[in-house]
Amino acid sequence: MDKSRRNILKFGGLSLAMIPVVAFAAKNDGMRTSTKYKETPEGDKSCANCAQFVPGKTPKDLGGCKAYAGDTEVSPTGYCIIWAKK
Repeated sequence: MDKSRRNILKFGGLSLAMIPVVAFAAKNDGMRTSTKYKETPEGDKSCANCAQFVPGKTPKDLGGCKAYAGDTEVSPTGYCIIWAKK
């Protein structure tokens, strides 16, 4: 096996290994758009007091949302149209 073919296989394998990491870190933009997500609350309705919200490690950390699969960058002060009281 020549050196250039070895490099192609090595970097190709490395690229495939990175796909789950990139997918995990990504925001679910399609779902955010369809639910009209925004970073600011709507009156007294915010992600922090929504039944769908999954809090981060501390109250000031970003959290997740049960409706946004794989999205871990949901602001506690955000809001979308699927808000449901806890």
